[in-house]
Amino acid sequence: MSSPSDEIHRSTLELARNLIARASLTPADAGCIDVIAERLQRTGFACERIDRGGVSNLWARRGDARPLVCFAGHVDVVPPGPASEWVSDPFAPTERDGYLYGRGTADMKTPLAASITAIERLVRGGDSPPGSIGLIVTSDEEGAATDGTVAVVEWLRARGERIDQCILTEPTSSERLGDTIKNGRRGSLSGRLTVKGVQGHIAYPHLARNPIHLALPALTELMGMEWDRGDASFEPTSFQVSNIHAGTGAGNVIPSVLGADFNFRFAPTSSEASLASGVAAVLEKFGLEYELSWTLSGAPFITRVGRLVDLLARAVREVTGVEPALSTGGGTSDGRFLAAVADEVVEFGPVNESIHKANERISLADLAPLSAIYERALGLLLATST
Repeated sequence: MSSPSDEIHRSTLELARNLIARASLTPADAGCIDVIAERLQRTGFACERIDRGGVSNLWARRGDARPLVCFAGHVDVVPPGPASEWVSDPFAPTERDGYLYGRGTADMKTPLAASITAIERLVRGGDSPPGSIGLIVTSDEEGAATDGTVAVVEWLRARGERIDQCILTEPTSSERLGDTIKNGRRGSLSGRLTVKGVQGHIAYPHLARNPIHLALPALTELMGMEWDRGDASFEPTSFQVSNIHAGTGAGNVIPSVLGADFNFRFAPTSSEASLASGVAAVLEKFGLEYELSWTLSGAPFITRVGRLVDLLARAVREVTGVEPALSTGGGTSDGRFLAAVADEVVEFGPVNESIHKANERISLADLAPLSAIYERALGLLLATST
């Protein structure tokens, strides 16, 4: 006779395998959102598609009362890379040595499946708690992220909708399930710099202006600057150069331009304006002739310790016995968009050591506990509403 834990495992694994088998390379959803919507509709959810720019988006809601507690996630995945690096087909979910292998197993089709099975158990339990449950699913998190969750957020704001608490099913755990909750993220600001010189023969440098020589002292100073000291929740802002391009392809020609791409991962103690002005001041100091463009991928956000953090941490402790740590590290996530319509936003999910790698995997033993955590957290958030 199967136990409740066995049933949680079976239902979560079944849905996860269905989603993983669909090659939803960003921004395609490969039918994943239809599978999810049909399943939620059977549980009493009203499902609305908010597709835009070739991206599939779903907003699903059950109930009209407050609070509105929402899960959010994505079904798109990054390319698997060379097939020779995978032990098994990345889109043929495979159980091996206690793990489920396949692209999207950890990031994030399995945790998304775990949240859906958690919702199903809670609303079918016969004693439905007050409030409403929402789910946001997109196929544009791993790509440009311009027509995915951001489109849903714009749509919700236009309707005057607000979310009380939102849990993104991102893979946040570091070494074991439950050890990390991400309650914020740094901002991301990218710059593209073009330094202008004068092309010439390398044997006659006095007749040219070498943009490489001109730019390097300025870039060196930028790399050594302290932009801020962060705060109790955020590491200090970092500046990293990702690409430098110069040269004509010939070894005896001084190029006329140098291009450099760089990025700030910044704490709330800095702003887009302060970082941009700091860069401009250094470039002017070195007398460069340059062009500079900026792209803000997302502002920093933070959910302080409070109802969502406390109750999710309680759910983790009750299911696993693990005391989760809070973190704002890592890259950007769709939390940067959801913070505009949600009073509290956190991310919580499985171990992330294999995400974006060949042979991505998730521990089969974590499936039932992960879904149980989501169910317990959702129940606590709805039952303790004020």
